[in-house]
Amino acid sequence: MVLSDAFKNKASSKTLVLQGFLNTDPERTVRIRIMGEAAYITVKGKSSPNGRSRFEWEHRIPLEDGQALLKLCEQQPMEKLRYQVPEGQHVFEVDEFLGANEGLLVAELELQHEDDPVTTPEWLGREVTGEKKYYNSQLALKPYSTWKH
Repeated sequence: MVLSDAFKNKASSKTLVLQGFLNTDPERTVRIRIMGEAAYITVKGKSSPNGRSRFEWEHRIPLEDGQALLKLCEQQPMEKLRYQVPEGQHVFEVDEFLGANEGLLVAELELQHEDDPVTTPEWLGREVTGEKKYYNSQLALKPYSTWKH
């Protein structure tokens, strides 16, 4: 989770992301994503017990194919702004969700190894790794706006 928008001052880029899911089964999700002028199809496997790793295969596809596939997704595609935020030796990806998930800010960090040391920035809050309700595939099914806060 992200505590404040202080990360925005450190962001090196911001990109609008549209994404939807052709399949939200926890054993294997299939995502379509458009970031700027690029489109991708991604298949993700089941998460490890601690939620820190999972199989992921991603392939860039023509933008027109991505736009057509978004129309086939299980739910309405979600929108978010993705910020790239350099911090020490790493780059955090911070997603500011829009639409039905507006108000949710989540940071992600992909590490080479699960035990790599990480400096926690002041704007970063509670760890939600492994909490399935924060997975984008689950946010598509049960948006943040429907949660009891």
